Amino acid sequence: MRRFAFSIILLAATGLTACKPEAPRPAVRGQSALDIMEKVAVAANRCWFKSGDAAFRTYQLSPELSSFSGRPRILLVRKGSRDDRPVLVVQAEGTPPRLDAFGPLLNENVAPRIRQDVVRWANGRNDC
Repeated sequence: MRRFAFSIILLAATGLTACKPEAPRPAVRGQSALDIMEKVAVAANRCWFKSGDAAFRTYQLSPELSSFSGRPRILLVRKGSRDDRPVLVVQAEGTPPRLDAFGPLLNENVAPRIRQDVVRWANGRNDC
């Protein structure tokens, strides 16, 4: 049931690589966009960055969870670059919440792993 309910964040390859957000889908009761993104941000920081994961070594995490736009999100930007444009944006919005991800990093070899990690973390698991 929980797995079905979190189909809202099933980041299928076609939906995740597209720049336009997917249509809203049913959400798990009691979960807000902020709740989902807090889980994703904490796990991404721990699993991708604090662990020293080689796939993310050249990036840094920039969480923007306190958003007045109603779209809490995390950004991955190139570490030490003057170009502040994110290479990955993962955000949630709406009621029921909808999770979207986009950016050029999703065209790289690490994209399937990013999708799997984000879906797993949004579903409440915190394993790397």
